[in-house]
Amino acid sequence: MNIAKLARSPRAMKALTGLSYPEFVNLVPSFEKALRDMRMERSGRKRALGGGQKGKLKTAEDKLFFILLYLKTYPTFDVLAFFSDKGRGRSCESVHFFQKALERALGRKLALPNRKIRSIEEFAQKFPEVKDVFIDGAERRAQRPRAKQRQNKLYSGKKKGTMRKNIVVSDENRRILILTPTKSGRRHDKRLADKRSIVERLPQGIGVWTDTGFRGIERVHDQVVLPTRASKNHPLTLAQKEENRLIAGFRVLAEHAIGGIKRLRSVTDVYRNKKANFDDHLMLLAAGLWNYRLQQA
Repeated sequence: MNIAKLARSPRAMKALTGLSYPEFVNLVPSFEKALRDMRMERSGRKRALGGGQKGKLKTAEDKLFFILLYLKTYPTFDVLAFFSDKGRGRSCESVHFFQKALERALGRKLALPNRKIRSIEEFAQKFPEVKDVFIDGAERRAQRPRAKQRQNKLYSGKKKGTMRKNIVVSDENRRILILTPTKSGRRHDKRLADKRSIVERLPQGIGVWTDTGFRGIERVHDQVVLPTRASKNHPLTLAQKEENRLIAGFRVLAEHAIGGIKRLRSVTDVYRNKKANFDDHLMLLAAGLWNYRLQQA
């Protein structure tokens, strides 16, 4: 892993890690501190910090590059083991360990989105500058389980496949404010939003932009902007069509925010990992890295 060589190739650096070289360098100290803290917290430690067998990845830069490479390109552990000169099992262990360290590092950078807002006051305190929010669902395909019951739980009639889903709340600057826990694709977008009481905990003065899948939230918030839905017996008028085009022009910011998350193939390719809730950690890291890039811009 010749990171110094990648510093001279901005295109290759972004293709392999999703970050520019200055962004990568700026993240290294926080990542290194997170690694050190996690090693100190390990229960049953007998050796002093730094003792024991040295791994293939010597520096914090190498380790950060390793986990970013996995998130951006989403290789199998066999492929990752070949390029990192590790065993397949060791590569798997390293990914899960470094993933936790990267979450801590992004948390220190205040880049991770909130998983839940408990009150209107909490939202106003954390995001005092936000004037508009955009709510939308983000789905990704998962491998089809063998068990029929599990298949039915993950099956999304909208996407015609087994899916995993999150609700994403972003602002006008495309920053991810709230990312709900990952759930099965069978659940409706509005049902997931209602379960987390997202709209109820938004201040009334904030504009809420969303699609027709969230129809009904206007009953609990006074600034909801929804496109008009046509029906068989009530087609849209020209004025309604023009209004929908204007709304779509603003709502595209939600798609841009989700597109920022999905720059990483670990959250766009078919999900194939078996560890419970690991896909939720992948989505959280992807959203955190997107927020981190917006901070550095």
